[in-house]
Amino acid sequence: MFNSFLSVVVAIQSSAELRLTYQFLQRAQPVLQQYFTDYEIILVNNHAQADFDTVLESLPTQLKQHLFLLNLSAPVNRNHAIVAGLDRANGDYTVLFEPDLYERPELLIALYRRAQEGFDIVYLRARERRISWRYRLFYKVFYGILQRYSTLQVDERACDTRIISRRALNSLLRLRENLRYMKAIYSMVGYNTTSLAIDGYQPPEEYGFSERFRTSLVAITSYTTFLRTLLLWIFLGSFVFLIGVIINAVKVKFTGVDLFGNVAEAWSGWTFLVILIAIFFAVTCLNLYIMSIYLSNIYSEIKQRPLYIIESVKRF
Repeated sequence: MFNSFLSVVVAIQSSAELRLTYQFLQRAQPVLQQYFTDYEIILVNNHAQADFDTVLESLPTQLKQHLFLLNLSAPVNRNHAIVAGLDRANGDYTVLFEPDLYERPELLIALYRRAQEGFDIVYLRARERRISWRYRLFYKVFYGILQRYSTLQVDERACDTRIISRRALNSLLRLRENLRYMKAIYSMVGYNTTSLAIDGYQPPEEYGFSERFRTSLVAITSYTTFLRTLLLWIFLGSFVFLIGVIINAVKVKFTGVDLFGNVAEAWSGWTFLVILIAIFFAVTCLNLYIMSIYLSNIYSEIKQRPLYIIESVKRF
């Protein structure tokens, strides 16, 4: 038995996740009871449309003594729901567990033993990233931008399930950003981090492209210099194009031949002028859109609204 107090945090957003969590709790109780001197399980009800009382009441009394249910007053971003659970965690180590891994409670022990080798954060890493072919190019571009335009060490095969030591969790909770991309925040916190490889992991497909795009946009604008670099290249490209137009106009005026060697008359440029105006209009709109993203992010942060509001805390 390990002489440690373990906190297990599970964020629940739907009735399906509640059913998976119920099965996980039944499987995890013998493991937690056998290996840890004390433990707590914190369930975060992110306004899921499910009857938690009816489902959880059927759990063994010995398990319910260690169970806490945090009911949020309104649905929030999943990352914010996770923070609600982390704020409540009191253990020497805290495990974030995905309901989809309910059949493998032994991973709790594997993560803890790996952490005892001198690591503050240990995450599960899929040996193979199984994603729909529709999103493969999207993820390739997204992680390529993260790796090239930031100093963060973000593992594209990392799962959400991980164990965090007390000191690492205290540092993580000091980062109260409203626009959260948890993998980037784990990397910002630092500490000794490693992974535990697993087979047969299938990431949930509950989010559509729009949700994935918003998440990637938050990550790129908040944790990388990609858009700033993009603006610079847009400016340089526009400037080079403008110089080319000027040289072409002067050359046509004095030689009657353009830069491509074609014979041209100085007064014939209406089509070219329209194209030029359209290009610069598009570039201007793109610049304004990128700046609006940054302004929106700044506005969201300076309001300092709470990440979540707890309606009630229940013990069984």
